[in-house]
Amino acid sequence: MPQPQIVQSLPYAAWMLLAALGFGVFALVALTRWLTEATRGYLGFTSFCAGLLALLAMVTDWGLPRPTDLIIQPASAELAWVRQAGLAAFALAAIALTFVQRRSLLATGVVLVGLAAAVTALGAAALGWAPTAVDAVPLLVQLVMLALVTGGSLAAIVLGHWYLVTPKIPERPLVLQARFVLAIVGLQLLVFVVWTTLGGGPGQGAFAAFKGGSLVLVVLRLVVSLLFPLALTWMAWRTAQTRSMESATGLLYINLAAVMAGTIGAAALYVSTGLLV
Repeated sequence: MPQPQIVQSLPYAAWMLLAALGFGVFALVALTRWLTEATRGYLGFTSFCAGLLALLAMVTDWGLPRPTDLIIQPASAELAWVRQAGLAAFALAAIALTFVQRRSLLATGVVLVGLAAAVTALGAAALGWAPTAVDAVPLLVQLVMLALVTGGSLAAIVLGHWYLVTPKIPERPLVLQARFVLAIVGLQLLVFVVWTTLGGGPGQGAFAAFKGGSLVLVVLRLVVSLLFPLALTWMAWRTAQTRSMESATGLLYINLAAVMAGTIGAAALYVSTGLLV
């Protein structure tokens, strides 16, 4: 990858990573809040972290360079404003959720506002950066999946540590989160096969991902950030079922490192070469 592309792609990759962490954490908090008996302390703390991550994404957004050497196009002023407004609304909703009751009409409203703001920000990013409106659809799918798996992995690690201070929490919350991340990684693997064999990104033809200078990065994406996390999350899920929470948390730590590396790599590949993997 030429140096100008590397310099310009890093801020966009950072934006996608921070947005993915914040949005995905919030989604897992919402799911865990309504389906399990997770403690209010965990839910509030994790939701607050999601808001802080969104604020960091906003700061990164303000410094995004003009993508003159990248495949993506500069977003229009209107879409850039919508993207930033979505981040701001999400951050407010995530932080507000910290202070509302676990199950209430107000909490439901805050969750819905937060999820809508997240989808708005990702949709504006996809529409603004993709070369065409058609290309924006698979990019949005990629951004949503990156958010769910990356943020979900972080939320699961925080929950694993919560068992150390609150050991009486039922195992269901961590089992649910590990199973959710496992399902999303499996879906990512399926989509990876479709995109690399049939095409998905701007001008990406069948098997184009396995040709040229991006081959090594594509293979690493498959092995390190898809197949490896698939095995790790399966083991964490099975371990959490036996209530070996320290072991499950350790596995999830390794999983988060692999998933974050994959998120950065996938984001950089798209913005610099147009490859979806």
